[in-house]
Amino acid sequence: MNTQASSAYDTQHERSLPSTQPWPEWVSCLAIVAVWFGATAWLRPLAIPDEGRYVGVSWEMLRSGDWLVPTLDGLPFFHKPPLFYWITAGSMQLFGPGAMASRAAAWLASVSTATALFVFVRRWVGPTQAWTTVTVLATAPLFYGAAQYANLDMLVAACISATILLAAHAALARTSGLPFGRALAAAFVAAALGVLSKGLIGAVIPLLVLSAWGLATKRLGKILALLMWAPGWLLFVAVAAPWFIAMQQRFPDFGHYFFIVQQVQRFSSAGFNNPQPGWFYPAALIALTLPWSPWLVGLLGRRYWAQTRHAELRMLMLVWIGVVTLFFSLPGSKLVGYILPALPPLAFLIADAARCLRENGSAHRRLRPTAAIAAIACLAAAAVAHFYQPKSQQALAESLAAAAKPGEPVVFLDNYYYDIMFYARLDAPVLVVDQWRPSEVAKDSWRRELVDAARFAPAGATRRLLHPDEAEAAFCRAPSSWVVGPWSPAPQLPWLAAQAPTYQSGATALWHIVPSVPTVHAALHCHETPKAAA
Repeated sequence: MNTQASSAYDTQHERSLPSTQPWPEWVSCLAIVAVWFGATAWLRPLAIPDEGRYVGVSWEMLRSGDWLVPTLDGLPFFHKPPLFYWITAGSMQLFGPGAMASRAAAWLASVSTATALFVFVRRWVGPTQAWTTVTVLATAPLFYGAAQYANLDMLVAACISATILLAAHAALARTSGLPFGRALAAAFVAAALGVLSKGLIGAVIPLLVLSAWGLATKRLGKILALLMWAPGWLLFVAVAAPWFIAMQQRFPDFGHYFFIVQQVQRFSSAGFNNPQPGWFYPAALIALTLPWSPWLVGLLGRRYWAQTRHAELRMLMLVWIGVVTLFFSLPGSKLVGYILPALPPLAFLIADAARCLRENGSAHRRLRPTAAIAAIACLAAAAVAHFYQPKSQQALAESLAAAAKPGEPVVFLDNYYYDIMFYARLDAPVLVVDQWRPSEVAKDSWRRELVDAARFAPAGATRRLLHPDEAEAAFCRAPSSWVVGPWSPAPQLPWLAAQAPTYQSGATALWHIVPSVPTVHAALHCHETPKAAA
């Protein structure tokens, strides 16, 4: 393959295209996908646990004014870096704490990914395939759903994708004798943002993909020369390092906990959530990109692989998918959102296969109906999710917000209700009453998250994480309290079963506890009667 000749052809071809719009095509792409991904982002309540957890941490950051240390129930929460929380808290500060604002990070990441992919394909292939590729990506159900899901997966996928596309553009531009320094610098910044999104994978995965691409195209030396660019690494450190350094200075155990426990051990251990077999991600990619995935049959023909034009780009996309899929298939624990970085190259290959089938006179009329079916499937899924969120406590939280008075403590019993902090607009941490059995704390759950956070603020944990035998004294001290817990209270608080709940939502109930009421006072065994709440 004559890469230089191909690149020169592409450059001449792109420059000869007439401009038919008053603004660049990428602006049209950005506007379309921004509206598409945002149109239904407000429909459903926060999903539990992920959206409730991460939006709740962002809410705590906003209400506390501490934009440096993420907290869960007021305790330092170092499962993930802060970029998602910064974006979400900033969005809620600008637009108010609504569902749309809480999903700003995922929306911004999806729009950025689709636009970056469009610009890359438009530059190195052409406008038709750029639009087809973005159409496939934007209407792939997995990508569409993740674009409206407030967790870290879409954000880190966007940073990984931007890093790879910018670095690949720099490599192709350098081969063609075109300027490449700005794109390469931007790639290092994108990698740093990826690290601030979810940790080491933000830099590791792009390095693996680009190195594998260089090896597959026999240009490893040139690729490595770009990857070892010293000014780029200075940019990377300047963007990524300050937050980690600040946390290490404030919390001496931070480095071990974040990098060893949360990054290495979570990757290598099978003791975390959702263990799945090795074929999980290939199956998920095929199933969750329907109805587009059947177009991949176009990759099976000899004529497709015999084409030399854009072969280097096809190889990039193939190794990109392969590296991401293999990397996340190695651990026993697998969550479907982890595979999101493989969707942009998959969309490119589906669009490329569709182009090949059209050129061969096969299935040329099926592309638009496929796009229509895919779009309808995305909208239907969003509508269903609006009505089916069985773990949401939005209604209960809004009832609590309407009835609670300032200063009244809130107690969670036998659970940590992630979304109540957000929906009730609580301005102080809650008390959490549980047995805290070691066997339950060891599991990857809300208990483990709170106990892990407690190691960085033991004094705060002592005040907030209570055993049942400490709970009654806490209720007696307060003129009035609110309790959120199971409709049938745990046996360790039998007195609560005799109290009438204020509100019930499914299996969860809300109680208002006033110790000055004689029957409540007697049930609590308070030594003295507190003054009634004003």
